[in-house]
Amino acid sequence: MYAIIDDGGKQYKVEQGDLLAVELRDLADDQTTIEFDQVLYLRDDQNTLIGQPRVDGARVIGKINGRSHGPKLHPLKFRRRKNSLRRTGHRQKYLEVEITEIVRP
Repeated sequence: MYAIIDDGGKQYKVEQGDLLAVELRDLADDQTTIEFDQVLYLRDDQNTLIGQPRVDGARVIGKINGRSHGPKLHPLKFRRRKNSLRRTGHRQKYLEVEITEIVRP
């Protein structure tokens, strides 16, 4: 069984046991699970549920494994012959989630 979920403007294909890196968000200190209720597509062995735009009653539950960082990026703006060079650094922060359960409606 797998599902396609929408989180933070991005779509992810998830199965039970998958590790997923989603954008970091504010959570309570004692929160250990996270629930994604924006399920767009759900598929198991016999049935396929396609949302219009979401599948009502379906949700994906995951266990929070911690925080992580993406790779360091160095965007560069350069104008030739103008003595103009601007270089900045960015490192995206992520929340690591392990998918534990996919709940059908």
